[in-house]
Amino acid sequence: MKILVVSGFLGAGKTTFIKEMSKQTGRDFVVMENEYAEAGMDRAFLEEEKQINVWELTEGCICCSMKNDFATSILTIANTLDPEYLIVEPTGIGVLSSVMENIRQIEYERITLLSPVTIIDANTFARCMAEYRDIFQDQIAAAGTIVISKRSFADSEEAERFCRRLRDINPEADIRLEHYSKSDTSWWDMLLSTDYHGNVIHGPQNEESDLETLSIHDISLTDPMQLLFILEKLVQGQYGDIFRAKGVVNLSNCCLRFDVVDGMYSITGFEGEERCSGVFIGKHLKRNLLREIFIPNLCFQPTNRIRKRPQKYIFR
Repeated sequence: MKILVVSGFLGAGKTTFIKEMSKQTGRDFVVMENEYAEAGMDRAFLEEEKQINVWELTEGCICCSMKNDFATSILTIANTLDPEYLIVEPTGIGVLSSVMENIRQIEYERITLLSPVTIIDANTFARCMAEYRDIFQDQIAAAGTIVISKRSFADSEEAERFCRRLRDINPEADIRLEHYSKSDTSWWDMLLSTDYHGNVIHGPQNEESDLETLSIHDISLTDPMQLLFILEKLVQGQYGDIFRAKGVVNLSNCCLRFDVVDGMYSITGFEGEERCSGVFIGKHLKRNLLREIFIPNLCFQPTNRIRKRPQKYIFR
């Protein structure tokens, strides 16, 4: 799982940027939002994109007081949903350098931290620098890429003066003056393939590189007939071109093992202590649909610092 942090001050346009990135790349995203409000308006906006899953944390800041819950949530997403990318959207007054450090504490071979992006509203730059200098400067200084989301500059000289102000704070960042809606696919792909240290991440170079893999953990269904119905649809191609699938699923009073290969499937009993999980290998996998089917009631009881009602993944 690769983690991209999209930072920016309040109202800079982070959520709109994430939604556009989803449209442009079509990648498998889970978005983690950090909101103080009980009802997250950004979540509803993101849910309009059907390939996005939204994980919402409220009543705390992931750069400080909530960092233990934040780390736990990241590991839960990695080990349960196994998305290709986790997009983290901190609250607008979050300290980006602290968010990055918190993620680095849990980085291991299955988690790769990408170079962070900071969205800047050039129209409010002066006010933010005057009133919230420490937080705002940190969001700029800790960014690998700085994207200007709002403002049309009068001429190239005005644009260059603004860039110099940003470079005074962060001389190493890639600054994107042209609005991101005009960017081609290669630029979006670059954001999703540049690691925290600025190195390009290369995918596997072998004959099987076109195959996708999805692992889902803690899977459960209501009864054996439901599993039978799902496997029938799976071999018919309704969940993508799946060449191989296997796993153990938890039912109400037992566990069953399933196996799919070459358009055929089998179901057998299972009495071991293996974690209930499944792996799916193929092309054009309908990842969100598979997650929704096998973990329909995924829900976690929160601590008081997160929210007052159970948190859950939103599948659309």
